[in-house]
Amino acid sequence: MLESGQMWLAVVNLHAGSGKTASLWREAENLLVKMKIKYDNKYTDYKYHAAGIAYGAASSGFRKFIAVGGDGTVHEVLEGIMRYVEESASSASPARISDFTLAVIPIGSGNDWIRIHNIDYNIADTVSLIRDNSFVLQDVVKVTALTPPAYDGGGTLSREHVSYMVNIGGVGFDARVCERVNGKKASGKRGKLLYINALLYLLFHYESVPMAVYCDGDKVFEGKCFSVALGTGRYCGGGLRQTPCAEYDDGLLDYTVIPERALPGVVSQVYKLFNGKMLTVKGLVSGRGKCVEVVPQTSRMELVEVDGEIIGNIPVRFEVLPERINVLHGK
Repeated sequence: MLESGQMWLAVVNLHAGSGKTASLWREAENLLVKMKIKYDNKYTDYKYHAAGIAYGAASSGFRKFIAVGGDGTVHEVLEGIMRYVEESASSASPARISDFTLAVIPIGSGNDWIRIHNIDYNIADTVSLIRDNSFVLQDVVKVTALTPPAYDGGGTLSREHVSYMVNIGGVGFDARVCERVNGKKASGKRGKLLYINALLYLLFHYESVPMAVYCDGDKVFEGKCFSVALGTGRYCGGGLRQTPCAEYDDGLLDYTVIPERALPGVVSQVYKLFNGKMLTVKGLVSGRGKCVEVVPQTSRMELVEVDGEIIGNIPVRFEVLPERINVLHGK
């Protein structure tokens, strides 16, 4: 009998892809069998279920995972893997991030992460990459944010929340766009224009917030801030490039700060968000480092998003971990 560590576990999000997942997954299953790829599969029933499935599978010995869905599914599977890695650190046989392999069969409405790894929507091509063991090592970013205050009977408490990232995170405007998009999805709305519509709406309704940004301990920005994007990947929101020079394996995190004063230039040259020239807009603050922190300078609770998911509020710390995870990559 094949041991779990040698098998793939496909975590299938049946809610991804505007209801197309079931039929597309059947196609993928047939190809996995045809190409003699040994696997098991589990279906998600609710939001964040994929993280629990991945954690349980990692605990039982699985080391190879296929996220069947969009960026949200990839994020949740990574969360489950990393939770297990962190918890095993104090055990007699700690797991390493590099022990794990993460593949994807992209079906969801949001698939930005696959762009940096040359993976397309052709399921046969994607399964062939898995069969051919086409993987590279990619950086993982640990994100520590503050959760919203909770009442404990004697007062309000804020707690730290740890998340993990393989693509792009954001603070301010970007996080509010994700919040609006996720709200629309929760109400049953679907489609690739959700992000663009939310972006255009908030462009005229979002107010900048005073923040300070630190990179590797040095203050790189202070003042009223419209948005901060942080990425080891280059794409978000269906192809926007907020961190256009980011490299997935250089051990560094790219950041792009849009001060309030630079917003008119961004709006007038919005096309540069799509062609990779965003950093030529005057007034932006950009750079890269191993650790980036965003600190509030007001009592306003501003959101933090990671790979499209809201995880908490600032202050937040993004730090590149010393180990990398194996991920699917097209030639």
